[in-house]
Amino acid sequence: MAELTVSELAKVVDAPIDRLLRQMRAAGLPHESAEQVVNDEDKQKLLVYLKGLHGEEAQEPRKITLRRKTVSTLKVGAGKRTVNVEVRKKRTYVKKDEVAEDATAPAKVLAEPPVVVKPRPEPTVIMDPEAKRIAAIEARRRAEEQRAAEAAEKRQREEPAVEAVSVAEVAVAVPGEPPLGDGKGGRKRDKREAEPGEAEDDKPKKKKPLKGQRKQRGESSLEALVDEGDEDRKPRLQSARPAVSAPNIHVFQKPVGKIVREVEIPEQIVVADLAQKLAVKVNVVIRELMKMGTMATINQSIDRDTAALVVEELGHKAVLVASREVAVEEELREKLAIATAEALPRAPVVTVMGHVDHGKTSLLDYIRKTRVASGEAGGITQHIGAYHVDTPGGSVTFLDTPGHAAFTAMRARGAKATDVVILVVAADDGVMPQTKEAIEHARAAGVPLVVAINKIDKPGANPDQVLNELAGLEVVPEEWGGDTQCVRVSAHTGEGIEALLEAILLQAEVLELKAPVEVPARGVVIEARLDRARGVVATLLVQAGTLRQGDFILAGESIGKVRAMIGDAGAAVDEVGPSMPVEVLGLDVPPQAGDEFYVTSDERKAREIVQLRQARAREERVARLQAAKLENVFAGFEGKARKVLPIVIKADVRGSLEALVAALNDFATDEVGVNIVSSGIGGLTESDIHLAVTTGAVVMGFNVRADAATRRLAEAEGVEIRYYSVIYNLLDDVKQALSGMLAPEVREEIVGIAEVREVFRSPKFGQVAGCLVVEGALHRNKPIRVLRDNVVIFSGELESLRRFKDDVSEVRAGTECGVGVKGYNDVRPGDQIEVYEVKQIARQL
Repeated sequence: MAELTVSELAKVVDAPIDRLLRQMRAAGLPHESAEQVVNDEDKQKLLVYLKGLHGEEAQEPRKITLRRKTVSTLKVGAGKRTVNVEVRKKRTYVKKDEVAEDATAPAKVLAEPPVVVKPRPEPTVIMDPEAKRIAAIEARRRAEEQRAAEAAEKRQREEPAVEAVSVAEVAVAVPGEPPLGDGKGGRKRDKREAEPGEAEDDKPKKKKPLKGQRKQRGESSLEALVDEGDEDRKPRLQSARPAVSAPNIHVFQKPVGKIVREVEIPEQIVVADLAQKLAVKVNVVIRELMKMGTMATINQSIDRDTAALVVEELGHKAVLVASREVAVEEELREKLAIATAEALPRAPVVTVMGHVDHGKTSLLDYIRKTRVASGEAGGITQHIGAYHVDTPGGSVTFLDTPGHAAFTAMRARGAKATDVVILVVAADDGVMPQTKEAIEHARAAGVPLVVAINKIDKPGANPDQVLNELAGLEVVPEEWGGDTQCVRVSAHTGEGIEALLEAILLQAEVLELKAPVEVPARGVVIEARLDRARGVVATLLVQAGTLRQGDFILAGESIGKVRAMIGDAGAAVDEVGPSMPVEVLGLDVPPQAGDEFYVTSDERKAREIVQLRQARAREERVARLQAAKLENVFAGFEGKARKVLPIVIKADVRGSLEALVAALNDFATDEVGVNIVSSGIGGLTESDIHLAVTTGAVVMGFNVRADAATRRLAEAEGVEIRYYSVIYNLLDDVKQALSGMLAPEVREEIVGIAEVREVFRSPKFGQVAGCLVVEGALHRNKPIRVLRDNVVIFSGELESLRRFKDDVSEVRAGTECGVGVKGYNDVRPGDQIEVYEVKQIARQL
C-alpha cells in the first residue's frame, strides 16, 4: 500500500492528529510531527499495540483454517429415489516459518468422507444393476474432486499466506468511526472477493461464509479497540470490520437552483458552439433566435450581439471576449507603437469633393498643369486619384474623389484619410445632393472645410446665390462672420487658384500637421487594381514613417514585399515619406480600398493575421448567402418568391467595383433584387463565363475586356458580355432589366353599362335579358358583372349578345339588345350589367 503521512492517516481513520501521535509514541514509533511518513511496518506495529491494549493477542495470525460444506442430490434405484449427498472440507494455511520450526506438524487437509443422509426409514430395497453403476460413477467423481483439492492445497502451501496491513485495519484500531456496510454489524462479502489462499475453483457458489470464520482469520473488530488510549474503559462489544474507512456520504449532490453560466462570446460564433457552451440542445438556441426574428441553422454563424441576447434570454451571463484576430492585431500594433521617432512637419492631404460635373478634376488639372479630365470616360471621375503638387508655399497632396451618387463609400474614405476638404460648387448650378453629402462626410470626419466656388467665368454664374444656399446648410463664409473660407475660382481661366492654394496652406499651418519619419511606414490604401503585366497594383497614402522598396507590408487580407514603387508622376522611387501617394507592386491579392497598411518585420505574425481575416470574410459571405436563401425559402412559403437577376461583374479598380456593388444592391426590393454571383477586378476570364453558364448570370465588364479565348467561349455558350465605361449606362441597364422582372400592375376599366328592362325565356338560350345600353358599349368577348342595388352579385362573361335576331360583337350606348349571361339565370328587371376590361401596366423601379 502507498505510504501516508501522519496527517493523512489521521484523516483516513477519522481521529485527531495529536491523539494518533500519542498512540504511535506509546507503540514505540519515532514519529513526532504530522508530516512524517508512515509505512506498512509502522502501521503493523501500531495495530499490534492497539490490539494489546484491549487484551487481544498481540501476535500476528499464524494459522488460518477454512471450512466448506457442499450439498448435492443423487437419484438412485429404479424408482429414481433422491438422496442428499453432503461433502465437508477443511483446510488449514500455516506460515512457512512456523512450518520450518515444527516439521512434524505439516499443514493438513482433512477431507471428510461423503456422508449420505438417508431419507426416512423405508422398506429395504435391493439396488438393481443400473443403480449400482450410477453409485460407482459418483464414487469415481468424488475421488477425482479429492485429488484435485489436494493438488490445489499443495500449490497454496508453497506460497506464504501473509496478510498485509491495510489502512482500513488501522482505521478499526482507532475509535470514533461508525460501522459501515449493511448496518447490521457485518460486512457483505463481494462475490468476486476470494479468501486468502483459496483456489478459484474451490470458491462456494452463492454460499455465505461459515460462522466464526473472521475470528479464525485473525481479523479484529474496529468497535472493540481503544478510544483515546484509556486503559480503564471497558471494551465495547465486537462487531464486524467495516468495508471502507471513508464516511458513507453521497459525493453527487442534486442542484437545488438553476446554474448560471458565464459564456464567453467572440465576435462570431456558430450556433452549435453556442449551444454547447450553454449546455443545452441546439433546437433551444434556434428557437430563441426565431423568437428574435433571426433564421439560423446549426452550422451558421451569428454575430456577438445576437449571441449575447440569446444567452441573456436563457438566463445566463454573456462575457464578451476578443477574437483571436483582434488579439493578434493588438499585439502587432503594440509592437509597432514601440517604434517612435521625432515628429516632423508634413504636407497636408487635401480631398476634393463635390457634385458630379462641377469641375473638381478640371480644377486639379489647372493646378497640376495636366489634362486628366479629358481622359476620363464621359468626363466623369470614376475612381480616386492621388496627386502630389509642389506649390510656392509648400507641398500639397490632393485626393480627387468621384462626384457620382454611386461613389458614396469612396468619398467617405477620402474624408477619413484627409486633413482638409475642398468643397467644389459650380456657380451656375448651386448646391446639389452630392454637395450636401460631401458636407456631411467632412463633418463626420471632423476635418475643416474650404469652399471653392467654381465656374465664375460662365455667363449664368451667381456666387452670392451659392453662398446663401451654403449658409442654409450651416456652412457660413468668413465674409459673413462664419469660420469657413470661400474662394471664387475658375478652372478654365485660372482666376482665384492662387488664393485657393493660400487658403489651403493657411488651414494646414493652423492644424500644425506633423508625423514621424524614421519609423516603419503605415497608412491607408487609396485604390487597388489588377494589371495583366505587373500584377497587383495598389495606390497607398503614407501617413507616418518611411516606405522603402523591399519592405514587407500587411494591408487588409493581402500581404507581400514591395518589389517596386512608382510616384504620381510615373517615375520609379526608392522611398516615400509621410503625406506622399505611391503605387506599390508586390502584394499577393488586391486589398480593399480604405484598408490600413503596416510595414512589419514579423512575417509569421502577418500571415497569421491574414489567414484569420480571410476566414472571417468567408464566414461572413456564407452567412449572407445563407440569409438570402432563407429569405427566398420563406418568400416561397408565402407564395411570392422573390425574383433575382444574377450578375457576374468585373471592374478595373477596387474602388469602382465597391461602388458598383453597393449601387446594384440598392436596387433590391421585396419583389426583385440583384444577386452578384461573382465580382472582382481585372479582365474577364473563361472561369467567369463558365460561372455565368452555370448560374444563368449576365456578364458585365466595367473598363475591362475579355480576351479572344473568353469571347469564343461566350459565343459558343450563348453568354452575352456587356462592356461599360460610364457608370450611368451600367446602372440604367440593370434598372431596366429589374423593372422588366416586376409583375405588371393590373387595372380594371369600365367600358359599358346596360340596364335590364325585361327578362325573357328562350328554349334555345334559356334566360335572356332585354337591356338598354345607358353608358359606353357592350362587348361580347369581355368580362361582365351583374349589379343589383349597386352591389355586385355575379362576375362572369356573356354567352350571347343580340341586336334583334342578329348576333353582334358590340352594342353602343342608347341601343337596345338582348343579353344572355353564361352560367347565371337569376337576372331580374332593374339589374345592371357592367362590362369592363383588364389592363396591365408595366411598373418601374
